[in-house]
Amino acid sequence: QVQLVESGGGSVQPEGSLRLSCAASGTIFSIAAMGWYRQAPGKQRELVVSISSGAGTSYADSVKGRFTISRDNAKNTVYLQMNSLKPEDTAVYYCNAKIHTSYADYVRDIYLTSWGQGAQVAVSS
Repeated sequence: QVQLVESGGGSVQPEGSLRLSCAASGTIFSIAAMGWYRQAPGKQRELVVSISSGAGTSYADSVKGRFTISRDNAKNTVYLQMNSLKPEDTAVYYCNAKIHTSYADYVRDIYLTSWGQGAQVAVSS
């Protein structure tokens, strides 16, 4: 079993900053990739940013230059630093991880996809 526990989030004024954290625990051999998605009211969940095991990143155009993802492999934790927040960034942010739970799965690139519980981010004046 694998769990992702998110922390951070909250309310902030436009141009403010927030930091989200997501820690993975459980049966983990390695983590192939981690990322952050968000879902605004009435909209579909969308990918914000992802980071691979080799620290390669992919950002949505809407957050480039404002959001930064980082990863601590030793702690199985991913962070999302959000700067210059805009009202349109308001959403529930979900952590996502693709996890190899054994060496056998790692060799075959078979992974378990796990989601965090979600963290509310509200940006308004």
